Amino acid sequence: MAWLHTWTGLVVGWVLFFVFVTGTVGYGTFEIDRWMRPELPLVTASEVDAQDVLKKAEAHLEAKADGASSWSIVFPGARNQPNIGLFWRVPTDKGSKFERATLDRETGKPMARESTRATGGGRLLYRMHYSLHYIPYDIAYQLIGVCTMLMLLAIVSGVITHKKIFADFFTFRPAKGQRSWLDAHNLISVMALPFFVMITYSGLLFFMFQYMPLSVAGIYGAGEEKAKVFYDELDPRFAKQDMSGRTLITQAPLLPMVNEAEREWGKGNVRYLEIEFPNRTGARVKLIQQTESAVGKAPVMSFDGETGKRLDEPSDSNAMTFRDVMYGLHEGTFAGPLLRWCYLISGALGAAMIATGLVLWTVKRRVKQDKRNKAGEKTEFGFRFVECLNIGTVAGLPIGIAAYFWANRLIPAQMDGRAAWEAHALFAIWGLSIVYAAFRPSLKAWHEVLWTAAAAFVLLPILNALTTDRHLGVTMAAGDWSLASVDLSMLAVGAFFALAASKVRRKMAAPAPAPTRAAASRRSTTTESVPSQN
Repeated sequence: MAWLHTWTGLVVGWVLFFVFVTGTVGYGTFEIDRWMRPELPLVTASEVDAQDVLKKAEAHLEAKADGASSWSIVFPGARNQPNIGLFWRVPTDKGSKFERATLDRETGKPMARESTRATGGGRLLYRMHYSLHYIPYDIAYQLIGVCTMLMLLAIVSGVITHKKIFADFFTFRPAKGQRSWLDAHNLISVMALPFFVMITYSGLLFFMFQYMPLSVAGIYGAGEEKAKVFYDELDPRFAKQDMSGRTLITQAPLLPMVNEAEREWGKGNVRYLEIEFPNRTGARVKLIQQTESAVGKAPVMSFDGETGKRLDEPSDSNAMTFRDVMYGLHEGTFAGPLLRWCYLISGALGAAMIATGLVLWTVKRRVKQDKRNKAGEKTEFGFRFVECLNIGTVAGLPIGIAAYFWANRLIPAQMDGRAAWEAHALFAIWGLSIVYAAFRPSLKAWHEVLWTAAAAFVLLPILNALTTDRHLGVTMAAGDWSLASVDLSMLAVGAFFALAASKVRRKMAAPAPAPTRAAASRRSTTTESVPSQN
């Protein structure tokens, strides 16, 4: 188990670190989206008038989406939608495609995306944690699936390996070299262990039919066409909807339906309204509640689109309910501000768990390499390779993410392909960090790259103030804490890396203790007491 824990964690550790960092950032997707589009107005709290929203939304949909097989209206006020969101599905030869628009909640006029700079925003970082970048999507999720399964193995084998894992939660011995890194790894691993198990297992469920295709092929048959039949049955929203034979009707007014939902759920608690076959026979209206308490599927209320009569909502199967709950737990979309911060902190702890495990691998083998160097032999290639990847990824990847934000502010807003160049900046800086580590002694590389990360994040709010009018002074004065939290988080991350760099600096400045025979004996005994992970 110790061997399994070590090597399943090491061989994919750098990919998992990337997944955890980008996935954790994804919990602030919408806040980052707004930060990276400073042209958008500040959010002000105001009561949502359902009648006004419906009037503006229906006017736009009737003009632009006549003949669509479905309409969707997202009410303003949610964290991810300060304005009116519209989606409609247009039938195509291969099924259907979605069109979208965003209406200003005050004027009802479409908000052109051209009015804001092109950017990948927080959504691009979020997508990277399961689709990576620069490689085909099908290969990416298969690769992520292998890495995720190995992480699940590493978590289970780690619990088995450390018999006193919960007792070790209360043990940390600083300045003890290998023992300190092992204590830190144990402490972080236990601190959010339920989160790590949940996030890893639920992550596998997202692509369960791609990872285990025989369960579908055994019933529906092999091939993409047969698989599509299964997916259409699983989620009819994405199936090709037959519009033939559906005649025009006068659709029942939507406002009484919204009013009935608000009487049951509370005023302003309708988040989403969907109409299947709008203005056609067989129309059906579905309303979804705005809630931060439902982990899985949010409460739904359905109406007949022709008569306005409320319909009974069929209950999902136990399997679908379980799937929805696991998806909800993984994405955290149900979480309010406090719980979302818990998700962010737990995700950061996951990245720290992986980082301490990677560093521990090199710390345990450092003594052997020092002996080789004293004997005039070169450092083993494998050891140096891991060391460079550790420095370039644990400290260099954050610099790459900071470069992503720097590029958002420095690349001209009207430049062609600017969104792609934001991502190029991330990976270019990350790659340079790995190369830089290869040409510097390890401690000096750690010190220099960590200070670079600290400076890159601490200076971002200053860059924001110099290049936009959405700096901390403005957002805090306006009470837009959602947007201000991005700048504040950057300062906090920069302070963390500055602290880590100062720790490395003190280690570089500290004189090496002269080993004694007694100390060597004690060190040998301590090493034997640590569970071997070779």
